[in-house]
Amino acid sequence: MKDALAIHRWLLAHQIHHEIVRLPRPLTCSDEMPDVLGVEPETCVCVSLFEVSVRGGREPVAVVSTVDTPPRMGAIGALLRAHRVRPASAFVVNSVTDYAHGLVCPLLLPDTLTVLLDQRLTERLGPDDIVHTATGERRTALRVRALHLFDLLTAKPVDLTTPHRRGLASLASPMRTA
Repeated sequence: MKDALAIHRWLLAHQIHHEIVRLPRPLTCSDEMPDVLGVEPETCVCVSLFEVSVRGGREPVAVVSTVDTPPRMGAIGALLRAHRVRPASAFVVNSVTDYAHGLVCPLLLPDTLTVLLDQRLTERLGPDDIVHTATGERRTALRVRALHLFDLLTAKPVDLTTPHRRGLASLASPMRTA
């Protein structure tokens, strides 16, 4: 499994100023970072994994967003023209990303994984803003400038906002994995 040390070494190799923060209590998922760190939710970046059914097969898709604006499955499905979108199981998350489920870092994701970056994240944060993200470990988080994080991501920025639809389909609430 990837951890804070692997991320730290990789960032040092890329000469990126960062900080691995020791947390006062362990995380169970990225959603807890604002409370544990005492920071605003819009500065906490998380990765949600989904299994997307397209052309008769399923493939994992990672979405990088903030804790306060989780990706909607309907928006992902519409964007990818998928037949079905569902949260990835813990087994899929662990085996595809090599990070602990719920604590996936947006860095060091495999090249074969489709990674989408919620465009709202780049619109809200300035290049000098500090962001926090999970490291795959329960007791640490990564603190880095937004500019560096966005430069290092191998993700496609996408608009994940969808118009509200009327009817039963709009009443279903999406589930979240990370």
